Amino acid sequence: MLDPHHSSWLSSDDIHWFNEGSHHRLYQKLGAHATVQGGVPGTRFSVWAPNARSVHLIGSFNGWNRESNPLHSFDGSGIWAVFLPGVGPGEIYKFFIASKNGNYSVEKADPFAFATEDPPRTASVIAKLDYEWHDQGWMSHRSESQKPDRPLSIYEVHLGSWMRSPNDPQRPLGYREIAPLLVHHVQRLGFTHVEVLPLTEHPFYGSWGYQTTGYFAPTRRMGSPEDLMYLIDQLHQAGIGVILDWVPSHFPSDEHSLAYFDGSHLFEHSDPRQGFHRDWNSIIFNYGRHEVRSFLVSSAAFWIDKYHIDGIRVDAVASMLYLDYSRGPGDWIPNEHGGRENLEAIRFLRQLNGAIHNAFPGVITIAEESTAWPGVTRPVEAGGLGFDYKWDMGWMHDTLKHFPRDPIHRRFHQGELTFRSIYAFHENFVLPLSHDEVVHLKRSLLGKMWGDEWQRFACLRSLIAYQFTTPGKKLLFMGCEWGQQGEWNHDQSLDWHQLQWDRPRGMLEWTSDLARLYRNAEALHWGDCTPAGFEWVTCDDATNGVLAWVRWNHDHKQAMVCVMGTTPVARLNYRMGFPWPGNWTEVLNSDAAHYGGSNIGNRGAITSHPGKHGIWAAHGEVAIPPLGFVMFEGRLD
Repeated sequence: MLDPHHSSWLSSDDIHWFNEGSHHRLYQKLGAHATVQGGVPGTRFSVWAPNARSVHLIGSFNGWNRESNPLHSFDGSGIWAVFLPGVGPGEIYKFFIASKNGNYSVEKADPFAFATEDPPRTASVIAKLDYEWHDQGWMSHRSESQKPDRPLSIYEVHLGSWMRSPNDPQRPLGYREIAPLLVHHVQRLGFTHVEVLPLTEHPFYGSWGYQTTGYFAPTRRMGSPEDLMYLIDQLHQAGIGVILDWVPSHFPSDEHSLAYFDGSHLFEHSDPRQGFHRDWNSIIFNYGRHEVRSFLVSSAAFWIDKYHIDGIRVDAVASMLYLDYSRGPGDWIPNEHGGRENLEAIRFLRQLNGAIHNAFPGVITIAEESTAWPGVTRPVEAGGLGFDYKWDMGWMHDTLKHFPRDPIHRRFHQGELTFRSIYAFHENFVLPLSHDEVVHLKRSLLGKMWGDEWQRFACLRSLIAYQFTTPGKKLLFMGCEWGQQGEWNHDQSLDWHQLQWDRPRGMLEWTSDLARLYRNAEALHWGDCTPAGFEWVTCDDATNGVLAWVRWNHDHKQAMVCVMGTTPVARLNYRMGFPWPGNWTEVLNSDAAHYGGSNIGNRGAITSHPGKHGIWAAHGEVAIPPLGFVMFEGRLD
């Protein structure tokens, strides 16, 4: 039996850091840890439940007897602990908690469990995270490869519906099964990273992982913790980074989880005006409680430390920042200054980013933040929130308004494509075409486009090119790379059979060629986060429906001139400015026949001539295909 007053595993410093909200490695201390005590193998169990009258361990090893194995209070810290000899990995367990408050008692899963039962079962599983990694090459250069001036193109994936078993369409592929297939596809595409929708355990599959219950446990639906480590290891060995969607903004109210954990509002606010999300029918963390901040920061650190995750994308940051988020008058409580800003959440986000960047140099953090909150990607010491990147939701909304428009009306709405340049460098942005845009009757990306099938594919090729050549990092949801026709359905596989058809296959080749050029051409990624890498050539020719811009490399000796036509009319001799006279190679043309186009182009190159055109030192005539996108590369020797 563990002596709660004499322990080498939990020091007074641990308790102090936990209670002040600064313990960022709680997963090393709390939860279930297979170990040896006094020469006897067993498992140490511990749980934070300061308002409990008693805590008992129940599980497969004691017949779920609620009286057999009591935990002991640890020096008034609110932590209860016990060592159980002879119990080891693979055993399932819960905590039976009786509250000080009345007759409330409940069975709870371990908040720090490393593994869970297969849903819908909800017990925790003792697990040792023993895995031999082979990604040293990736890890050694990660910091350099994830700098802001390096390419970042993200393939967003819901693992459970990316591909299903060919023999059983109802069964998602396991982590190990999906590994070689996903690696091959992402390598073929040329993307730098995969971002997975939340893999933290969640009871409701239809939440896509955004209703998290296991903040330290990957979903068991696709395999064990070691199986997920294998998948990440394989991606790393192939030179592909991994970003994890992570949800510290809310959690579900399932009885076995965090809600009303020890008969009190331990992790959440007690007042529903602060503690309940009506939009999602979920519960909001109490960021003002120090131990809750320790819990959440430890969760993020756990995935980076134990699973070699390269980046954390924080979901629903706007809902955290504003006390009145999606609330009417009288339904929210102002902060101490009478304002709507959630000062406790701001403190937490700054602590989170500071902790990650200090402990794991080179790991990136990304905010899904949909408002004009200032300084999301500015350093904490400069008054910002400290994220590396922020999703540009404004770009996404404006862009997806424009491309579905009938071209006859686009001339009146060209500002939907040019307005972003006013704020493009206020933050470090990711340009997202994500899962949220292809569900709930919003139609697929291809389905949003204007015109007949040929025109829709032409528009989609231009849309993806516009994304990959506009300043900002890139994110594209699975299936969009080939123009899947139907909406995403989390209960079934992507429609891979569509790749037997010419137009989807051409679309896939276009996306791949764009992604590879973005990676390899410094001019297309060096200036993603600085105005020195971008200039407009033509942004006011709405009459002809033409937009053109330049992307520069670091010394302005390489230039990519990007030209987009937004109407179904070919402009065969369109006169425009160029940075200098000379030969300009046509490196990509969305209207090439092998992409599915009509093969209108510039025969591989054009020549620009001396003589000013607007602010530019040279001019040239280019052929712009209908609904097309062409790109020219020039170099100064």
